[in-house]
Amino acid sequence: METVLIIEDDAAMLRGLKDNFTRQGYNVLLAADGEKGLEIAIDARPDLIILDIMLPKINGYEICRLIRREKLDMPIMMLTAKGEESDVVLGLNLGADDYVTKPFSIKELLARANAFLRRKRQPETTVYTFGDYVLDTTSCSLTRQGKPIKLTPKEYRLLCHFLENPGRVLTRDSLLNQVWGYNYFVTPRSVDRCVTTLRNKIEKSPQSPHYIHTVREFGYKFESEPAGQ
Repeated sequence: METVLIIEDDAAMLRGLKDNFTRQGYNVLLAADGEKGLEIAIDARPDLIILDIMLPKINGYEICRLIRREKLDMPIMMLTAKGEESDVVLGLNLGADDYVTKPFSIKELLARANAFLRRKRQPETTVYTFGDYVLDTTSCSLTRQGKPIKLTPKEYRLLCHFLENPGRVLTRDSLLNQVWGYNYFVTPRSVDRCVTTLRNKIEKSPQSPHYIHTVREFGYKFESEPAGQ
């Protein structure tokens, strides 16, 4: 049974979320303040964390930062009453995987949570296909119509991360964290350079990419199928 940790200081919402996740068959842990939530996250290492931003004692941003500092990689979904882009970007840059703005649909929240947990259940060996390309994580190889395409280790990890998150906007900082590592002293320009070299290997026209799209002021988004297909 997978475990979901919900960190939320609104008692009614905490109870409602617990009931809904329990009905889905998950083991549910609860915390009504940031300090307790961080303690449970580190000790219990749940499979998924639902994290409110505005919390007593320690806010959600700091919890997210500290969880990632501990090298814990469970998905984190942030709940926020704030809709400003800066709040969303800050949460994603600190290591959150997704966010939901209050008020939200419980069905949508459960669907997103279930999607994250399904991905965690997938076997480590995965084959991804996009267009004429096949990426095999067993052999760490990329082929196009059966012909191998040589990737550097960073290009391979970047492409894997894109393929694991199709259609999602990924900030440069989040890509640095996931591909280069939290303690790796590089800049967001490293992401841009790696994206450029990867585009040159998989895009028919790197200046008009079909797969790796630049999202102005945010980062990049990978579309597994070219636009219009």
